[in-house]
Amino acid sequence: MSFNIALSGINAINTELNTISHNIANAATFGFKSTRANFASMYAGTQPTGTQVSSYTQSLEIGGGVLTTGRSMDASIQGRGFFVTRDASGVEVYTRVGIFDTDKDGYVVDSFGRRVQGFATVPGTTTLGALGDLRVETGQVPAQATTSLRYVGNLSADWTTPTVAFDPTDPQTYNASIVSVVYDSLGVQHSLTQYFVKTGPNQVTVHYSFDGTELAGVTTPLNFDTNGWLLTPAAAVPLALGTPTGAAPLEIAVTYAGTTMTAGEATTSTNAADGYASGTFLGLQISSDGSVFAQYSNGVKQSIGTLAIATFPAENQLVQVSDTAWTTSAESGTALYSTPGSGVAGKLTPGALEQSNVDMTAELVSLMSAQRNYQANTKVISTQNEMMRALMQAV
Repeated sequence: MSFNIALSGINAINTELNTISHNIANAATFGFKSTRANFASMYAGTQPTGTQVSSYTQSLEIGGGVLTTGRSMDASIQGRGFFVTRDASGVEVYTRVGIFDTDKDGYVVDSFGRRVQGFATVPGTTTLGALGDLRVETGQVPAQATTSLRYVGNLSADWTTPTVAFDPTDPQTYNASIVSVVYDSLGVQHSLTQYFVKTGPNQVTVHYSFDGTELAGVTTPLNFDTNGWLLTPAAAVPLALGTPTGAAPLEIAVTYAGTTMTAGEATTSTNAADGYASGTFLGLQISSDGSVFAQYSNGVKQSIGTLAIATFPAENQLVQVSDTAWTTSAESGTALYSTPGSGVAGKLTPGALEQSNVDMTAELVSLMSAQRNYQANTKVISTQNEMMRALMQAV
């Protein structure tokens, strides 16, 4: 019986050595979580029969170090949860490795080609769309015509009123001017110039020109109260700018809310028009809330969705598979999907990766302990063998 007991010890230690060596081998693997082999004694009734590795404990709750990469499509999870991916067969696989990119069809994939799952963006709302494959159009983003222009500034109360009629070619006939870049429906860039002319103690009249041509008869009076706050216009002012060649008619709503008229230098704090030219897809960027933005050469950023984070009722019961990933088991429970930082799901650190949580010092100590235990079990077999030999010689 001693032979069998010692043999069970050797077999169990071999299994433990496999676990330790696997941990050591993955000390530099991103997103890897170490595992511990747990021993349990065995009995046949009341008769001891040795030991076995009865279970394994994963260290999913222990985070690895964070390596800053600076790459826009790298991300690490700080806390609980897993990125959700789907393999070629449609099976969901969960991982802590946040190395993402796009494939030839525009799908967001991880470093093993699995499609990353997330909540689609619903245009015009902050509501999350359905959970599924995240995909981006990798071609040209079409131009968008300018529809609004916002101007905020201080129009100096120290200005003097010009004594001659307004003439855009004569700077003596206006007090200040500012140029705004606008776009037509084809993405062609145009200039809209505003000329500010003081016409009274608390009044400024705005004249306009489009691509250097005055919009004759088109003016906007700005009236201020005695404290320098804008009274009118309170709403947006529509400007019809005509029809650029080959494009749709261009009309822009200009707002002046927040503009003041106080003493001192005239300043401009906001001169912002929407619209843009067409642009070429450059790449994707992940933000800390999990939003994935497509970046284009015209400076436009468009959200394509939000990364999903999966948590589980019993995450330590997940089953490890190849490519540093996990799948569900009956004991782990089904995945609970949320966005980064919501509920128990961890937040994201963009431009960084989670390193292995293997404690190399602890693994080497375990390795020495396993070696000592292995030698002790072989000594039992050797001693038992000597005793049997002595008995046989005595017979």
